[in-house]
Amino acid sequence: MVKERARILIVGGGYVGMYTALRLQRQLKPELKRGEVEITVVSPDPYMTYQPFLPEAAAGSISPRHVVVPLRRVLDRCRIVIGEVRSIDHAKRTATLTTLATEEEGAGAEQLTYDELVLAPGSVSRTLPIPGLADFAIGFKTVEEAIGLRNHVIEQMDIASSTRDPAIRDAALTFVFVGGGYAGVEALGELEDMARYTARYYHNLKPEDMKWILVEASDRILPEVGEEMGRYTVSQLRRRNIEVRLETRLNSCADRVAVLSDGARFPTRTVVWTAGVKPHPVLAATDLPLNERGRLTCTPRLTVDGVAHAWAAGDAAAVPDVTAGPGKETAPNAQHAVRQAKLLGDNLAHTLRGEPLETYSHKYVGSVASLGLHKGVAYVYGRKLRGYPAWFMHRVYHLSRVPTFNRKARVLAEWTLAGLFKREIVSLGSLEHPRAEFELAAGGKPPTDPKGSS
Repeated sequence: MVKERARILIVGGGYVGMYTALRLQRQLKPELKRGEVEITVVSPDPYMTYQPFLPEAAAGSISPRHVVVPLRRVLDRCRIVIGEVRSIDHAKRTATLTTLATEEEGAGAEQLTYDELVLAPGSVSRTLPIPGLADFAIGFKTVEEAIGLRNHVIEQMDIASSTRDPAIRDAALTFVFVGGGYAGVEALGELEDMARYTARYYHNLKPEDMKWILVEASDRILPEVGEEMGRYTVSQLRRRNIEVRLETRLNSCADRVAVLSDGARFPTRTVVWTAGVKPHPVLAATDLPLNERGRLTCTPRLTVDGVAHAWAAGDAAAVPDVTAGPGKETAPNAQHAVRQAKLLGDNLAHTLRGEPLETYSHKYVGSVASLGLHKGVAYVYGRKLRGYPAWFMHRVYHLSRVPTFNRKARVLAEWTLAGLFKREIVSLGSLEHPRAEFELAAGGKPPTDPKGSS
């Protein structure tokens, strides 16, 4: 039994936030029933996004609503607050947060007190001061961005099909992806595959008319699958007429022209930025210790180093890797985040009950990546797979990891139906401006871009 009533605050509703709260619900079930424990989860979104499925959602293989897990459904014993934590004063055990009602109330940010703090805000896109990037580029970290990008790509094909201007046509059919990690390569592979299929329904477009470009600053892509598999991936992408430019940077995308460091210039209406992530800004607004990369310094037991009643895991935490020797840290990826969250929940329950803590130890088993339908690469337990076997392993692994039986069943059903019927090729760009049609009918001023994203 816990010694006294404990208020647990979990900042973030992603991998670590949701899985930690889910674990605490199970481990502290008797205490929650007796009212001895209160769990509050603060998240900017009412759902957790399973990010490995974003490329397939963008390609139309999975419905967007099946890529997300509603927090209120799975965390039924927790208090869910949709808002953002702006700062944390751990010395006073208080967090300052804003909610959807803060601006309308006009009362300013509210203070939330707690006894135990779990910091799991995740990461945000790491951008650079590149001219035009903020105006024209799109990221690939949220389900909204994934669906927006799908709509945008199909919309560009519509523009290219209907214009009589060769310059507009070429720019519409040029797609530049910056970043050769998982997000960039998988998004490029799935969307190129989708666009290639979609082109068969246009009377004046061919797959060869489209230009797909991957820009990577280092000398290799997909470092997680090993050097050999990285080279194989480059060769496979180039066989699909995808330009892979290694050791190249994006210098500018102003005026809808992508200018690369090797001097190449590509008029384009699509620049997708997937060049890495950085810790969430809220970490800098706390009184907790950070390392040189802005991540929380943690112990192998997932406590914040030198600070009582503070815990962290996932992208926000620099957790020592006890399987790799001194000075090494666990990689900020989903494989570690999910396992760390479960141990964090266990250790927090141990602390409340006065029990000894466990140490996080997990040896990295490898990685899998999809390059489109029936195409992939994998490096698992030292074994290298490519093509269909790697793609199949990618699907099996992520199906086993997506939370809740409900989501597993729905994703599996969609994959089965997708194998029996043709792909959907419709663009719903007007979803981004749902009131545009009515405003125009009511005599209002039409938006500059009433139907699409470009």
